[in-house]
Amino acid sequence: MKAYIFPGQGAQFIGMGKDLYDNNPESHNYFEKANDILGFRITDIMFNGTEDELRQTRVTQPAIFLHSVILAFSLGEAFTPDMVAGHSLGEFSSLVANGVLSFEDGLQLVYKRALAMQKACEAEPSTMAAIIGLDDETVERICEEIEEVVVPANYNSPGQLVISGSIKGIDIACELIKAAGARRALPLKVGGAFHSPLMEPARIELAEAIDSTHFNVGICPVFQNVNASAVTNPDEIKENLIKQLTSPVRWTQTVRNMIAYGANHFVEVGPGTVLQGLVKKVDATVEAVSA
Repeated sequence: MKAYIFPGQGAQFIGMGKDLYDNNPESHNYFEKANDILGFRITDIMFNGTEDELRQTRVTQPAIFLHSVILAFSLGEAFTPDMVAGHSLGEFSSLVANGVLSFEDGLQLVYKRALAMQKACEAEPSTMAAIIGLDDETVERICEEIEEVVVPANYNSPGQLVISGSIKGIDIACELIKAAGARRALPLKVGGAFHSPLMEPARIELAEAIDSTHFNVGICPVFQNVNASAVTNPDEIKENLIKQLTSPVRWTQTVRNMIAYGANHFVEVGPGTVLQGLVKKVDATVEAVSA
Protein backbone atom coordinates (compact mmCIF):
# COMPACT_ATOMS: atom_id res chain seq x y z
CA MET A 1 0.00 0.00 0.00
CA LYS A 2 1.15 3.53 -0.80
CA ALA A 3 1.60 6.22 1.83
CA TYR A 4 2.21 9.79 0.67
CA ILE A 5 4.04 11.96 3.20
CA PHE A 6 4.53 15.74 3.22
CA PRO A 7 7.45 17.65 4.82
CA GLY A 8 7.36 20.49 7.32
CA GLN A 9 9.36 23.61 8.08
CA GLY A 10 13.10 23.26 7.50
CA ALA A 11 12.87 21.50 4.12
CA GLN A 12 12.85 24.75 2.11
CA PHE A 13 15.53 25.77 -0.42
CA ILE A 14 15.90 28.58 -2.97
CA GLY A 15 14.55 27.46 -6.34
CA MET A 16 11.96 25.08 -4.89
CA GLY A 17 9.06 24.61 -7.29
CA LYS A 18 10.61 26.61 -10.16
CA ASP A 19 10.66 23.62 -12.53
CA LEU A 20 6.92 23.14 -11.98
CA TYR A 21 6.27 26.87 -12.50
CA ASP A 22 8.30 26.97 -15.73
CA ASN A 23 7.29 23.67 -17.31
CA ASN A 24 3.73 22.86 -16.20
CA PRO A 25 0.98 25.35 -17.19
CA GLU A 26 -1.45 24.10 -14.53
CA SER A 27 1.23 24.39 -11.84
CA HIS A 28 2.11 27.88 -13.11
CA ASN A 29 -1.54 28.90 -12.65
CA TYR A 30 -1.64 27.56 -9.07
CA PHE A 31 1.50 29.50 -8.14
CA GLU A 32 0.04 32.70 -9.62
CA LYS A 33 -3.24 32.09 -7.79
CA ALA A 34 -1.22 31.79 -4.57
CA ASN A 35 0.51 35.12 -5.26
CA ASP A 36 -2.95 36.72 -5.57
CA ILE A 37 -4.31 35.07 -2.39
CA LEU A 38 -1.27 36.02 -0.29
CA GLY A 39 -1.07 39.56 -1.62
CA PHE A 40 2.66 39.34 -2.41
CA ARG A 41 4.74 37.43 -4.94
CA ILE A 42 5.92 34.51 -2.85
CA THR A 43 7.23 32.91 -6.07
CA ASP A 44 9.88 35.67 -6.36
CA ILE A 45 11.22 34.71 -2.92
CA MET A 46 10.94 30.96 -3.56
CA PHE A 47 12.74 31.07 -6.89
CA ASN A 48 15.18 33.99 -6.56
CA GLY A 49 15.13 35.25 -2.95
CA THR A 50 17.74 34.96 -0.23
CA GLU A 51 17.98 32.21 2.39
CA ASP A 52 17.10 34.76 5.08
CA GLU A 53 13.95 35.86 3.23
CA LEU A 54 12.84 32.27 2.72
CA ARG A 55 13.55 31.42 6.37
CA GLN A 56 10.92 33.86 7.68
CA THR A 57 8.04 31.78 9.08
CA ARG A 58 5.42 33.82 7.17
CA VAL A 59 7.22 32.84 3.93
CA THR A 60 8.60 29.39 4.77
CA GLN A 61 5.32 27.76 5.68
CA PRO A 62 3.26 28.78 2.63
CA ALA A 63 6.30 28.15 0.37
CA ILE A 64 6.70 24.53 1.50
CA PHE A 65 2.93 24.04 1.38
CA LEU A 66 2.79 25.34 -2.21
CA HIS A 67 5.68 23.22 -3.45
CA SER A 68 4.22 20.08 -1.84
CA VAL A 69 0.61 20.56 -2.91
CA ILE A 70 1.31 21.72 -6.46
CA LEU A 71 3.75 18.81 -6.92
CA ALA A 72 1.02 16.42 -5.74
CA PHE A 73 -1.47 17.99 -8.19
CA SER A 74 1.07 17.67 -11.02
CA LEU A 75 1.17 13.88 -10.52
CA GLY A 76 -2.41 13.68 -11.80
CA GLU A 77 -3.72 10.12 -11.99
CA ALA A 78 -0.38 8.82 -10.73
CA PHE A 79 -1.27 10.23 -7.29
CA THR A 80 -2.88 7.14 -5.76
CA PRO A 81 -2.63 7.30 -1.95
CA ASP A 82 -3.97 4.60 0.33
CA MET A 83 -3.12 6.94 3.22
CA VAL A 84 -1.44 10.31 3.77
CA ALA A 85 0.41 12.11 6.57
CA GLY A 86 2.41 15.29 6.99
CA HIS A 87 5.02 16.44 9.49
CA SER A 88 3.66 19.50 11.36
CA LEU A 89 2.98 22.06 8.59
CA GLY A 90 2.99 19.12 6.16
CA GLU A 91 -0.30 17.93 7.64
CA PHE A 92 -2.02 20.85 5.88
CA SER A 93 -0.39 19.84 2.58
CA SER A 94 -1.60 16.27 3.07
CA LEU A 95 -5.17 17.44 3.70
CA VAL A 96 -5.27 19.47 0.47
CA ALA A 97 -3.69 16.68 -1.59
CA ASN A 98 -6.19 14.28 0.00
CA GLY A 99 -9.18 16.48 -0.91
CA VAL A 100 -10.15 17.33 2.69
CA LEU A 101 -9.35 21.02 2.11
CA SER A 102 -9.51 23.11 -1.06
CA PHE A 103 -6.27 24.65 -2.35
CA GLU A 104 -7.49 28.14 -1.48
CA ASP A 105 -8.66 27.26 2.04
CA GLY A 106 -5.51 25.28 2.76
CA LEU A 107 -3.25 28.15 1.70
CA GLN A 108 -5.19 30.70 3.74
CA LEU A 109 -5.05 28.50 6.86
CA VAL A 110 -1.32 27.92 6.43
CA TYR A 111 -0.67 31.65 6.07
CA LYS A 112 -2.79 32.46 9.14
CA ARG A 113 -0.94 29.71 11.03
CA ALA A 114 2.42 31.15 10.03
CA LEU A 115 1.48 34.69 11.08
CA ALA A 116 -0.02 33.49 14.39
CA MET A 117 3.06 31.42 15.18
CA GLN A 118 5.40 34.29 14.34
CA LYS A 119 3.39 36.58 16.62
CA ALA A 120 3.55 34.04 19.48
CA CYS A 121 7.32 33.70 18.98
CA GLU A 122 7.81 37.47 19.18
CA ALA A 123 5.63 37.75 22.30
CA GLU A 124 7.69 35.23 24.26
CA PRO A 125 11.26 34.38 23.17
CA SER A 126 11.66 30.60 23.15
CA THR A 127 13.47 27.87 21.25
CA MET A 128 13.92 24.16 20.47
CA ALA A 129 16.72 21.57 20.61
CA ALA A 130 17.36 18.24 18.89
CA ILE A 131 18.24 15.32 21.16
CA ILE A 132 20.20 12.51 19.51
CA GLY A 133 20.98 9.11 20.98
CA LEU A 134 18.76 8.91 24.07
CA ASP A 135 15.53 6.98 24.58
CA ASP A 136 12.25 8.94 24.53
CA GLU A 137 11.29 7.96 28.08
CA THR A 138 14.45 9.46 29.61
CA VAL A 139 13.98 12.72 27.67
CA GLU A 140 10.34 12.88 28.76
CA ARG A 141 11.28 12.32 32.41
CA ILE A 142 13.93 15.06 32.36
CA CYS A 143 11.50 17.53 30.75
CA GLU A 144 8.92 16.83 33.47
CA GLU A 145 11.46 17.50 36.23
CA ILE A 146 12.35 21.00 35.00
CA GLU A 147 10.31 23.87 36.44
CA GLU A 148 10.57 25.90 33.22
CA VAL A 149 8.38 25.13 30.16
CA VAL A 150 10.12 22.26 28.33
CA VAL A 151 8.26 19.51 26.45
CA PRO A 152 8.89 16.85 23.79
CA ALA A 153 7.85 18.45 20.49
CA ASN A 154 8.81 16.13 17.62
CA TYR A 155 9.18 12.37 17.98
CA ASN A 156 11.06 12.09 14.67
CA SER A 157 12.55 8.58 14.81
CA PRO A 158 13.93 6.19 17.42
CA GLY A 159 16.71 8.05 19.23
CA GLN A 160 15.86 11.42 17.67
CA LEU A 161 13.52 13.69 19.60
CA VAL A 162 13.16 17.49 19.46
CA ILE A 163 12.29 19.38 22.66
CA SER A 164 10.63 22.77 22.83
CA GLY A 165 10.27 25.47 25.48
CA SER A 166 11.64 28.60 27.14
CA ILE A 167 15.26 29.54 26.37
CA LYS A 168 16.26 28.94 30.00
CA GLY A 169 14.37 25.66 30.11
CA ILE A 170 16.03 24.35 26.94
CA ASP A 171 19.48 25.30 28.26
CA ILE A 172 18.84 23.39 31.51
CA ALA A 173 17.34 20.41 29.66
CA CYS A 174 20.28 20.14 27.25
CA GLU A 175 22.76 19.96 30.13
CA LEU A 176 20.74 17.33 32.01
CA ILE A 177 20.10 15.31 28.86
CA LYS A 178 23.81 15.26 27.94
CA ALA A 179 24.61 14.18 31.50
CA ALA A 180 22.08 11.35 31.08
CA GLY A 181 24.04 9.98 28.12
CA ALA A 182 22.63 11.64 24.99
CA ARG A 183 25.06 11.63 22.08
CA ARG A 184 24.12 15.21 21.21
CA ALA A 185 21.79 17.96 22.42
CA LEU A 186 21.75 20.66 19.75
CA PRO A 187 19.90 23.99 20.08
CA LEU A 188 18.08 24.69 16.80
CA LYS A 189 18.00 27.95 14.84
CA VAL A 190 14.24 28.44 15.10
CA GLY A 191 12.11 31.42 15.99
CA GLY A 192 10.24 29.85 18.89
CA ALA A 193 8.94 26.88 20.84
CA PHE A 194 6.74 25.16 18.26
CA HIS A 195 4.45 22.35 19.46
CA SER A 196 4.60 23.51 23.08
CA PRO A 197 2.23 25.31 25.50
CA LEU A 198 3.95 28.57 24.48
CA MET A 199 2.05 28.33 21.16
CA GLU A 200 -1.31 28.63 22.95
CA PRO A 201 -2.01 32.19 21.64
CA ALA A 202 -1.43 30.93 18.09
CA ARG A 203 -3.64 27.88 18.71
CA ILE A 204 -6.53 30.09 19.83
CA GLU A 205 -6.13 32.33 16.78
CA LEU A 206 -5.92 29.41 14.35
CA ALA A 207 -8.82 27.53 15.98
CA GLU A 208 -11.24 30.26 14.93
CA ALA A 209 -10.06 30.07 11.31
CA ILE A 210 -10.20 26.25 11.22
CA ASP A 211 -13.67 26.17 12.79
CA SER A 212 -15.03 28.48 10.07
CA THR A 213 -13.46 26.48 7.19
CA HIS A 214 -15.27 23.69 5.35
CA PHE A 215 -13.60 20.26 5.56
CA ASN A 216 -14.58 17.45 3.16
CA VAL A 217 -14.31 13.68 3.51
CA GLY A 218 -10.95 12.84 1.94
CA ILE A 219 -10.10 10.17 -0.62
CA CYS A 220 -8.21 8.15 2.02
CA PRO A 221 -7.37 8.29 5.74
CA VAL A 222 -4.96 10.90 7.11
CA PHE A 223 -2.65 9.87 9.95
CA GLN A 224 -2.57 12.96 12.14
CA ASN A 225 0.33 14.29 14.24
CA VAL A 226 -1.63 14.52 17.49
CA ASN A 227 -2.70 10.89 17.78
CA ALA A 228 -0.66 9.14 15.03
CA SER A 229 -3.91 7.43 13.98
CA ALA A 230 -5.93 7.06 10.78
CA VAL A 231 -8.72 9.65 10.69
CA THR A 232 -11.46 10.18 8.09
CA ASN A 233 -14.13 12.16 9.96
CA PRO A 234 -13.87 15.86 9.01
CA ASP A 235 -14.88 17.09 12.48
CA GLU A 236 -12.23 14.90 14.13
CA ILE A 237 -9.63 16.09 11.63
CA LYS A 238 -10.48 19.70 12.54
CA GLU A 239 -10.20 19.03 16.25
CA ASN A 240 -6.80 17.33 15.88
CA LEU A 241 -5.52 20.09 13.61
CA ILE A 242 -6.37 22.71 16.25
CA LYS A 243 -4.58 20.69 18.96
CA GLN A 244 -1.52 20.25 16.75
CA LEU A 245 0.14 23.61 17.52
CA THR A 246 0.51 22.89 21.24
CA SER A 247 0.94 19.09 21.00
CA PRO A 248 3.92 16.96 19.95
CA VAL A 249 4.35 15.66 16.41
CA ARG A 250 4.24 11.87 16.90
CA TRP A 251 6.07 11.00 13.67
CA THR A 252 7.78 7.82 14.88
CA GLN A 253 4.41 6.47 16.03
CA THR A 254 2.73 7.68 12.81
CA VAL A 255 5.15 5.78 10.57
CA ARG A 256 4.82 2.64 12.69
CA ASN A 257 1.03 2.85 12.58
CA MET A 258 1.00 3.44 8.81
CA ILE A 259 3.16 0.35 8.35
CA ALA A 260 0.81 -1.64 10.64
CA TYR A 261 -2.08 -0.33 8.47
CA GLY A 262 -0.38 -1.85 5.42
CA ALA A 263 1.99 0.81 4.07
CA ASN A 264 5.09 -0.64 2.43
CA HIS A 265 5.85 2.15 -0.07
CA PHE A 266 6.31 5.74 1.17
CA VAL A 267 6.41 8.67 -1.27
CA GLU A 268 7.67 12.05 -0.01
CA VAL A 269 5.95 14.95 -1.80
CA GLY A 270 7.67 18.32 -1.49
CA PRO A 271 11.11 19.78 -0.92
CA GLY A 272 13.93 17.68 0.51
CA THR A 273 14.28 14.05 1.56
CA VAL A 274 14.18 14.38 5.37
CA LEU A 275 11.04 12.30 5.88
CA GLN A 276 12.37 9.42 3.77
CA GLY A 277 15.36 9.22 6.09
CA LEU A 278 13.13 9.22 9.16
CA VAL A 279 10.92 6.48 7.70
CA LYS A 280 13.98 4.27 7.04
CA LYS A 281 15.17 4.82 10.63
CA VAL A 282 11.82 3.59 11.90
CA ASP A 283 11.78 0.56 9.56
CA ALA A 284 14.63 -0.12 7.11
CA THR A 285 12.59 -2.75 5.22
CA VAL A 286 10.03 -0.37 3.67
CA GLU A 287 10.57 1.57 0.47
CA ALA A 288 10.81 5.38 0.71
CA VAL A 289 11.24 7.59 -2.38
CA SER A 290 10.65 11.14 -3.65
CA ALA A 291 7.62 11.94 -5.81
